[in-house]
Amino acid sequence: MAVPTSSPDPAATPKKTPIYEASSQYNNWRFSPERLEVLRRTMNEAAVTAIRRTLETHEPGSSSDVSFLTADEEHILVKHYITKITPLCGLFSFPEELAATAVSYMKRFYLKNTVMDWHPKNVMLTTLFLATKTTNNPISIEKYTQRIRGTNPSDVLDIEFLVCQSLGFEFAVWHAHRALWGIWLDFQDLPNMPADWASTRKSQYEEALEHVRASRLSDVELIYSPSQIALAAMSLVFPAESDTWLSTKYPAESLHAIQTVVETIKTIMTQACKAPEVETVRNVDRRLRTCKNPEKVVGSKAYLARQAEDERKDAEKRARKAENVTQDDDPFGSEMKDTPMDDDDDD
Repeated sequence: MAVPTSSPDPAATPKKTPIYEASSQYNNWRFSPERLEVLRRTMNEAAVTAIRRTLETHEPGSSSDVSFLTADEEHILVKHYITKITPLCGLFSFPEELAATAVSYMKRFYLKNTVMDWHPKNVMLTTLFLATKTTNNPISIEKYTQRIRGTNPSDVLDIEFLVCQSLGFEFAVWHAHRALWGIWLDFQDLPNMPADWASTRKSQYEEALEHVRASRLSDVELIYSPSQIALAAMSLVFPAESDTWLSTKYPAESLHAIQTVVETIKTIMTQACKAPEVETVRNVDRRLRTCKNPEKVVGSKAYLARQAEDERKDAEKRARKAENVTQDDDPFGSEMKDTPMDDDDDD
């Protein structure tokens, strides 16, 4: 007799987690605006304290006249060098994926580091070179630096490992411009959409893409998901289609919350995605020369003292390792003894 079977309860089926929510970006690189402000302010205050202490150690009283950068001024300088990434990618004919990845790396780096330790110019060049590897667009360091005036391979390679450490060796980035393309394809399948809709609106799509590109000068990618950013860009150009698309994707009770997020991103895109003024950047960069961490300035007293301390620690580490190695130690292991072997073929 057949055993009756019951159909599975849909409510008991575990909800499938979206792939994006399993990513390192979702879990480790998303913050609230308030949290971003705290991170940057805390990083800045810690840097000022450390640099002031170093200055006073080597030249007492020298820190009293130093005008240290604020967290906002550091951010201005980082944004300025972010604007240099796209022109450099044009110089090498790098794809947009690479440019967007380098921007993301640079933003993440400065959530854990300060410009008073590491100048954004070198970090920008390093994140861009790193992105050539992680996006599978390799180029030799010699060819890379030869095309950029005043740049040596050491300018990039000296801090490449530091950049990787600061990123937590998490190199995958989910980008809004890719989500934008997906939504664009979805729009073409909306109900009652004319057959020639896409072919007659390519310029509007490019306009939406420009909004996504401009958003890279803001913090939106550190706060919102790529699909939310892409939808906001589309909503600025295709408001009616965006509303229709939303209604096909989400239940009515969720629409208000999603639309609120989209409107917030649209405001940022239209008001806060501008490059810093050149004169402001010059003033900040000029002051950075006087408040840069002296331990990072080659030839300074603090630099030489730090170098000597690092060499002393390395020597001590080597000495400890040597103490653990006896004269009888064989790097190939202990000698095998002549032990009678049992012949397994014997009966």
